[in-house]
Amino acid sequence: MSHELTFQEIEDFRNDFDNSRNDVVSRAAMRSGVLEASFNPKVEETLNDVFSVEVKTDNVTNQQQSGRCWLFATLNTLRHYFGEKNNYKNFTLSQAYNFFWDKIERANIFYDMIIDTADKPLDDRTVKAYLNFAGTDGGQWAMAASLVKKYGVVPTNAMPETFNTNHTSGFSDSLARKEKKDALVLRKLVNEGKLDEVEKKRKEFLSEVYRMTAIAVGEPPKSFDLEFRDDDKKLHLEKGLTPVQFFNEYWKDFDFSDYVCLTNAPDHEYGKLYSLPFEDNVEGGIPITFLNVPMEYLKDAAIKQLKNGESIWFGNDVLKEMDRKTGFLDDELYKTDDLFNVDTKMSKKDRLATGEGAVTHAMTLVGVDLDHEGDVRKWKVENSWGEKSGRKGYFTMSDDWFNDYVYEVIVHKQYLTDEQRKLADSTPTPLPAWDSLA
Repeated sequence: MSHELTFQEIEDFRNDFDNSRNDVVSRAAMRSGVLEASFNPKVEETLNDVFSVEVKTDNVTNQQQSGRCWLFATLNTLRHYFGEKNNYKNFTLSQAYNFFWDKIERANIFYDMIIDTADKPLDDRTVKAYLNFAGTDGGQWAMAASLVKKYGVVPTNAMPETFNTNHTSGFSDSLARKEKKDALVLRKLVNEGKLDEVEKKRKEFLSEVYRMTAIAVGEPPKSFDLEFRDDDKKLHLEKGLTPVQFFNEYWKDFDFSDYVCLTNAPDHEYGKLYSLPFEDNVEGGIPITFLNVPMEYLKDAAIKQLKNGESIWFGNDVLKEMDRKTGFLDDELYKTDDLFNVDTKMSKKDRLATGEGAVTHAMTLVGVDLDHEGDVRKWKVENSWGEKSGRKGYFTMSDDWFNDYVYEVIVHKQYLTDEQRKLADSTPTPLPAWDSLA
């Protein structure tokens, strides 16, 4: 049903506004911005930096202008594991190393997707999603786990950050343009039945992607010397480690298959395991799966894992009700509805269904504050935005913000119920590339 806006209606709107206007509020919003004008200082009363349960951490990392939060959060959990085992809390791992291999592996799986869908038109919804995937650097925990499992890890000094890892847009744009052009070539060859030529071209294209990544990022080391002083100033030196050998030796008790992604997505059926094959980045790697359960199970498992001294990767919608300066995450942080005299509150289910809610960031849970009854007061969050955000890089999250804007936690299977462990090992239901969890 169409409606043409009339001048009489506009006059009515003007009169309604004049009858309710507050010039002081309007001037504050126009001068300072909507968020600053609606900032709620009362949240500071509860979001202090005291926590009853904390993982021993210190320095924070900085992803700068890149979409590598998923990789940073994964490597943060691994470095904390290393720090606990080796008495060295400020140890860091190279994100550049695994970023390099992600570009190669992601290009390979992109070409697979293009070849498999060559019979579909370019404007097909799935094909368009794959093309939009080209060159991107966002991701999921399972994607980082696949890279680590196949290629291992190295300390930061073995492969430091470069301008193009810290500021990925220029390289990503070049890579996306190259891969999309390659897609047209591969589609044409498949549709002409020249399958031998397809494989030849794929290898040629992958070699070019390797060259581009090596120029932009630098080549990853085949081996390195591990040298550090622990927190007791004791010197450690092990020479000639390969990245895979390093991971297998220093994380020998760590098994990615022991971990599950618990998801709270009310727009999907609870008690089901879902997969997102569209975002898998390594052929033969760990598939992206989500076990969808009510929120209380995410919290319960997270608290148990923190009490056991282990940090937690979690996916969230960080740009909602967040202040970089204070590091506050609270669903009452900005009173924009009061500012505009409207009601924009939506359920988590409706936010997901309309695209208002989404997983936009990954961070690391490193603490929780519990009262005498065991109820959550707040959570401690390690971000990857450097020391100038929050309290030296750490954010404080209210429990209500957890309810509203946390969607995923990576937890050990031991903290699941028996039924959930069975579901975690079941055959997942695949989700399309345009699903709300993508």
